Amino acid sequence: MDKILWADDEIDLLKPHILFLKAKGYDVTTVSNGRDALDALSEQPFSLVLLDENMPGISGLETLDLINRDHPDIPVIMITKSEEENIMDQAIGNSIADYLIKPVNPNQILLSIKKNLHSREIVSVRTSSDYQQEFGNISSLINMASSLDEWMDVYRELVRWEIKLAETSSPMEEMLLMQKRDANAGFCKFVKRSYENWVSSDQRPLMSDEIFRRRVFPLLDEGKKVCFFLIDNFRLDQWRVVQSLLSEFFNVSEDLYTTILPTSTQYARNAIFAGLMPADIARMYPSLWVEEDEDEGLNIHEAELIQTQLDRFRRKDKFVYTKLNDSTMAEKFSASLKANKDVPLQVVVLNFIDMLSHARTESKMIRELANSDAAYRSITESWFRHSAVVEIFRQLALLGYTVVLTTDHGTIRVENPIKVVGDRNTNTNLRYKVGKNLNYNPRQVYEILKPARFGLPAPNLSSSFIFATNEDFFSYPNNYNYYVQYYTGTFQHGGISLQEMLVPLVTLSPKS
Repeated sequence: MDKILWADDEIDLLKPHILFLKAKGYDVTTVSNGRDALDALSEQPFSLVLLDENMPGISGLETLDLINRDHPDIPVIMITKSEEENIMDQAIGNSIADYLIKPVNPNQILLSIKKNLHSREIVSVRTSSDYQQEFGNISSLINMASSLDEWMDVYRELVRWEIKLAETSSPMEEMLLMQKRDANAGFCKFVKRSYENWVSSDQRPLMSDEIFRRRVFPLLDEGKKVCFFLIDNFRLDQWRVVQSLLSEFFNVSEDLYTTILPTSTQYARNAIFAGLMPADIARMYPSLWVEEDEDEGLNIHEAELIQTQLDRFRRKDKFVYTKLNDSTMAEKFSASLKANKDVPLQVVVLNFIDMLSHARTESKMIRELANSDAAYRSITESWFRHSAVVEIFRQLALLGYTVVLTTDHGTIRVENPIKVVGDRNTNTNLRYKVGKNLNYNPRQVYEILKPARFGLPAPNLSSSFIFATNEDFFSYPNNYNYYVQYYTGTFQHGGISLQEMLVPLVTLSPKS
């Protein structure tokens, strides 16, 4: 039973309200002044305090200040006759839980108590109930999805419920996880049927290689300054939890696009910056394409690739390319923006989430901190909030930049190992393999035996690609048990899943 302390110098006149709360199951203790309220709080625990502002001795506001100092965890609801704005401001400034003006009826008080003591429980129960009612509708969406737009709708709905259920620690989270797995199974079958047509058809959906042409260049043609901001490994659910941090500065227009395969930096990000499929990059600009087995970095030519795209479209847009790998670089970039305020195109790559993903694989401590999708989102939101990145976006808004915020691919938490055998030149990615003489179970993967038909370069004439689907990951038979234990539960990318392929493409227009 929740214990409530009610301090009011006219407490005898409030007997009907007190009886009403006791009938609702609350244990109510009454005092007539602030000093007695503080003594009562020091003698026994209370869940909540109802506090009059105008009492003899120390005032309600003084009592509130002392309660917050000694009992900061106890919510205080001020109930007073005063309608003076300065008193309201002082109460709000002292982190009052609620402010009610007399006369109040019992139900008003009950509502405020419920909001402060039971809102999480009530919201959790209601959210669970709502999801149970929607479960059938979402299942129907999954079963009926036959186009990319419909799969995007499915994914948006799953992410919406995933965040809502996680926020309330609902017991329905396990049921939603099962539904996500069903959705991914259906989506992977859809991609297997559709992907070749996507990359070869004139009616192809918006994919990595057309982002600049279809989303960035039109804004520049309208005379707008544009910042293309790419956050590596950035999923839709992660975008949703940081959106509120940016909506103060920008009007938000959210969309999704589908990445090319493999969903990895070398292929998807280079396709974005070059405006070409990987096979075309390797053919037209061989010095800018890095093969899987080469030692140099896989994404070291991004600025040059952007320039090739501008040149092909005969564009004269001046641009500045910046890669941010840590908070120090982010702070320096934020400070430099004013000096470059007239540059029409800023291109920024932020690698924090990618580094977090790798750190989670390699660090036991990060594994424990990000042991679920919800925890992974929480770390993303916390870092975003407290880093220099929010300040960068504030500066961009002040300088009048329209921001195209996106990613090159998402990531998925992997759980199921699949054995694959390749030679020593086979790449090390856990979600896709490229090589010759790969040995695997074809029913467990999506295989591309003729890479050129899919816009992919082949290191050798006999090279083929295979992709993991759902929550699978590739593991070699050598030291199999060790690597399975090491990688199970880690976040990986490169393969086929809703989380990896359907990624946010957000336009942020500065508020005037």
